Amino acid sequence: MSSIADTIRGVLNDVARLTADASTLSDDDDLYQRGLTSHGTVNVLMGIEDAFDIELPDSLLRRDTFASISALRDAVVSCGVEDDESAQTAS
Repeated sequence: MSSIADTIRGVLNDVARLTADASTLSDDDDLYQRGLTSHGTVNVLMGIEDAFDIELPDSLLRRDTFASISALRDAVVSCGVEDDESAQTAS
């Protein structure tokens, strides 16, 4: 099973048009410094919602939510998605 961060990296590679492959980025790399634009942010939002079958609440529709893979992961977890990677390490 893939982790939330892996799924987010896949979405970023599919729709964000970053200057680097998302698989080479650390969880805390600044996605805006890596080429994420406002248009790309909208694409990432839709991709994240589709990938996890969630709707991010208006309170999370801020620039800092999309600033890093870690911030996106936190937003997804706050919507009730369980991270397979965390569940495996807790076992």
